[in-house]
Amino acid sequence: MKIFFSKLAVALICSFSICTFAIADQVVYHIDQSQMQGLKGLRNIRNHLDVAPETKIIVVTHAEGVDLLMDGAKDQKSGTEYGPLITALKSRGVRFEVCEITLKNRQLKKEQFILDADFTPSGVVRISQLQSKDRFAYIKP
Repeated sequence: MKIFFSKLAVALICSFSICTFAIADQVVYHIDQSQMQGLKGLRNIRNHLDVAPETKIIVVTHAEGVDLLMDGAKDQKSGTEYGPLITALKSRGVRFEVCEITLKNRQLKKEQFILDADFTPSGVVRISQLQSKDRFAYIKP
């Protein structure tokens, strides 16, 4: 009987470990200031995928962070255009989302954003749902 319970305990521990690894492979990156977080965040995501290419990554932008995904956006310090970096990450499975509340508050239109951008009704709600319901890890570069 002791052997049975020992094997059962090992099986349960292993199954919980597998679940933990599956959960750790989902990450939400939170961008709310494109000039402070943009280039650094995109490089962090690239490095993240270089080390763990199977990771599901969603980038949620709101407030000034949506500027990252605007057509023609670039880093003010280096002049690096964000578009090609975003397109490369999108080709690796990264999803980029723009907060529609921010669009309304800033009187922006969806047509002002690159084609790689998707939209979400609320960036903050989206982040909280990804964390609480879908068990995404949270990173704010």
